Amino acid sequence: MAAHASPAAGADEGSLGDQIAGMIERLPPDHVTLGELLDLFGDEGLLLLTILLTLVFLIPVSIPGVSTVFGAAILLVGVSRLSGRQLWLPARVRDRRLPSDRLRPGLAGGLRWVRRLEKLSRPHRLRAVVDGRAQDIVNNLAFILAALLLMAPFGFVPFSNTLPALALLAYAIGFIQRDGGAVLLGHLANIGTMIYFGVLIGGGGLVAQELFKRFAA
Repeated sequence: MAAHASPAAGADEGSLGDQIAGMIERLPPDHVTLGELLDLFGDEGLLLLTILLTLVFLIPVSIPGVSTVFGAAILLVGVSRLSGRQLWLPARVRDRRLPSDRLRPGLAGGLRWVRRLEKLSRPHRLRAVVDGRAQDIVNNLAFILAALLLMAPFGFVPFSNTLPALALLAYAIGFIQRDGGAVLLGHLANIGTMIYFGVLIGGGGLVAQELFKRFAA
């Protein structure tokens, strides 16, 4: 049965935005690893960790390798929720060092999206979307799909990381708040991402075909 991840310890001490802002302030000054972030949040704060990891993709900033590392971590969060088991991260992902000085501005800039969605979110809204075993399975599979879309090799294309990151952010807030409306927003963002990627792939194929015709002529 799919697991319900709970907010991190002390989740009642402030809003989601305030908790995330506090975590950003407590980042190590030079470098940070996913293992260190996980230690900050604890196993009960995996959805808060997911929110933190998506923030850097919500503004036009590029940090090489981040989508692969963060996407893999979020993917494993989804797998742990689906299987009901404790999160496991391979050493290569857990110990990957990332520059705090480059991450912190991106995280702080993306935080405004958390505050916006948090204001729109309503606990226990549209409960039929989030309550039940079948809903848990479908929603966690959609969460995993969003993580895979985040890892897709389109990082150089505008909005290719932003759309799946918005889906993951909506899912995480929806799961924490048990808000079916936020979860539905995540589904819509997933669908939008797949349509966008389909257009990119189709357009790229047409360009390649046209170039082949010109060189073959």
